[in-house]
Amino acid sequence: MTAAWLFDDGESGTSGDADQSLPWWSFSKTIIAACAQRLHSEGRLDLDATCEGDWTLSQLLRHDAGAPCYAWQKAYHQAVARREVPWSRERLMAEVPKEPLFPSGKGWAYSNIGYMLARERIEAAAGCDIGTLAGRYFGEGLCDFRLSRSPSDFAGVPGADGYHPGWVYHGCFMGTPLDAVRVLSRVLPVLEGAPVISLGGPLEGRPWVETGYGLGVMAGRLEGAGRVIGHSGSGPFSSCAIYQFQGLPRPVCVATFGTSHDEALPEWEACRIALAQAAS
Repeated sequence: MTAAWLFDDGESGTSGDADQSLPWWSFSKTIIAACAQRLHSEGRLDLDATCEGDWTLSQLLRHDAGAPCYAWQKAYHQAVARREVPWSRERLMAEVPKEPLFPSGKGWAYSNIGYMLARERIEAAAGCDIGTLAGRYFGEGLCDFRLSRSPSDFAGVPGADGYHPGWVYHGCFMGTPLDAVRVLSRVLPVLEGAPVISLGGPLEGRPWVETGYGLGVMAGRLEGAGRVIGHSGSGPFSSCAIYQFQGLPRPVCVATFGTSHDEALPEWEACRIALAQAAS
């Protein structure tokens, strides 16, 4: 397990091979949401205007728009396992249900396609791609923070074996673990104050005792560690947990990365590190 941590006063630390750039998977959603919020604050993007599918950008970013998701499509996972070239947008949309899962604002369902649609609106408003925009807003002084674009970006990442990041249709950011905690510390003030949808109680096998989702963030309480905000993520060959532990006497941002698909492993390790570092 590779990890990095960062306190508000700038004190930081790492363990494992913390110089290696790794995929951040769904932590990318947090970055995308923060880009949208920055554009909104600049008057360049209306988060609450109704768009395609009769949903708003805010709803897409909170997963309460009713947008479908390709994560449950067998053909998608088979194509990824064969290391095929990513499908076109048209082919992707042909593989998922045509109708919304529920009326916008009347339910909650995690949707990578929702974030693809959000990314498209953000890029249209910004006049550049999401990688360029995120680098402009949050990338100053970082080691290797970037949007992954081709299999060569994952060269040397254990298990990647030619995987194409284009299969993550909303975009997959990457960088070192210390880059991750620094980006988290920069995006959270942008997202501060956005409402969080309560999703219920414990998740079996994972440290969550309360779960919720806000504007691009997972939020709630973790066992023994109190309130956290950030995002977990996983792909075919790795997983991560990137969180600010706000409920500790000494709040700390922690990023952990594992070499399996199981998000529970980096989440538990992030808890262990946060508790140990806050107590030191």
